[in-house]
Amino acid sequence: MYDILIIGAGPAGIIAGIYAVSRGKKALILEKAAVGGLIGNVSTVTHYTALEPNETGASFAARMKQQALDAGVEIAYETVTHVELRGEVKTIHTNKGIHQARRVILANGGTPRQLGIPGEKELAGKGMGMNAARDGAQYMGKNLYVVGGADGAVKEALYLACLARKVTILHFEDHLGCIAEFRQKVAAAKNISLRLNSRLQRVWGKNCVEKLEILNVLDQSTDRIEDPGCGIFVYAGISPNTEQYTELEMQDGYILTNEKMETSVPGVYAVGDIRAKQVRQVATAVAEGAIAAINACL
Repeated sequence: MYDILIIGAGPAGIIAGIYAVSRGKKALILEKAAVGGLIGNVSTVTHYTALEPNETGASFAARMKQQALDAGVEIAYETVTHVELRGEVKTIHTNKGIHQARRVILANGGTPRQLGIPGEKELAGKGMGMNAARDGAQYMGKNLYVVGGADGAVKEALYLACLARKVTILHFEDHLGCIAEFRQKVAAAKNISLRLNSRLQRVWGKNCVEKLEILNVLDQSTDRIEDPGCGIFVYAGISPNTEQYTELEMQDGYILTNEKMETSVPGVYAVGDIRAKQVRQVATAVAEGAIAAINACL
């Protein structure tokens, strides 16, 4: 049996593991895919301390993983299928077995939201719902569309502008919701255009996106654009991965915690994007992971 089980190997989960082993606890991180979480998939990591020059999500995740392994943190690549969080001993069922501990830290983040529009599912991976870091290079010199106006979306649009012929940012509000730094860079970019008050409403195509329909939210008019071979990159926020945690108190799908990161069930902590909070950044996730681990070790 472990002292602490941590579900999720993003920044919050990794730092929780490092803090736990530093305090002499036997800790295991359960990760269904790869170390890094959502940040591991971005083109560029910004606004965090001690980043390497031109830090990518992949390089950031690799350094996190190595730091954890060097610290003696155990990482198992397993998918959690069921949890039993009440009682003194917590039980976590995975596709490979059963793990138990007296403390559990939930750090399994969120899943990128889809738009739920016609054609999205059929064209997924064929030009629709692409990832900038992974797929951007195959769209060199082509027209690209980025859906979203927050920091994450605009940062990826800036990265894609270095590859694409033209990048169009589609955002449903009348202004971008990103930080001033990114707005200034967008204004200076010669091949980025904005379509504000707009929503992507439909896509068509067989083996690639051939046509898209954009809705003007002000007058409800639509514009159908023929653009065979274009790429569409969606950054419409995330949905928290909390569906298995029915024993915990939540708010709009996010887990409620106190200042110690402890949930409504004693001995169970929640950190990162699954926690109800105002600010969602790598820096805040790391802070929460450290706080949870320190309290879980007491």
